[in-house]
Amino acid sequence: MLLKVDKIKVFYDKALILKEVSLEAGHGEIIALIGPNGAGKTTTLKTIAGLLKTSSGAIYLENKRIDHEPPYVRASMGIILVPEGRGLFPKMSVEENLEMGAFLRKDVDEIRKDMEFVYSLFPVLRERRRQLAGTLSGGEQQMLAIAKGLMARPRILMLDEPSLGLAPKIVDHLIDAISQINREKKITILIAEQNVYAALSISERAYVLENGSIVMSGSSLELLENPVIKRSYLGL
Repeated sequence: MLLKVDKIKVFYDKALILKEVSLEAGHGEIIALIGPNGAGKTTTLKTIAGLLKTSSGAIYLENKRIDHEPPYVRASMGIILVPEGRGLFPKMSVEENLEMGAFLRKDVDEIRKDMEFVYSLFPVLRERRRQLAGTLSGGEQQMLAIAKGLMARPRILMLDEPSLGLAPKIVDHLIDAISQINREKKITILIAEQNVYAALSISERAYVLENGSIVMSGSSLELLENPVIKRSYLGL
């Protein structure tokens, strides 16, 4: 198992946000975290990335405990978060943002190869490579955020609400791109999404978070057919 989150508790001030959350992700899997707004999806990803601290429980990367490591160490281990809000440098160009994504790397030739891959994945970024990131459309900014994350050459790429606020056509393109990344690069992907159908359609397994607890988990195909999921999240 590549990633194991074991019964973590996380507080904001004195409020308990995550209540003994456990999940696992294997090599090359796409894992979906689904649930309503405020369920704890973002908190889970931020805690795995090291941006929030656990009060109990543990996080393991290939059996090495990492929950006491700072965020920059976890990033150097290949745990990369693309946050809600995208986390771009708005006054830097598209290409400069991509270069910043590769900041921890020294393999110049491989960086160039990865740059070509993200440009092939999102051709509009090549067209806009000299344009300031802050002047891109919302969909283009989300493409750039994912591309910037890929430039770190992650082992685990965590995507927080990548479809939020985007038009359906753009969402379809992003979902296809995420599938392609996983298929061609074999990167493990954790995707936190309120767009439940999109998340379940591309993932192997999923966890349902409600009020800071995992209330359901299983294969994504099974969850798509689950009457509770259909009624509560898919409007069926």
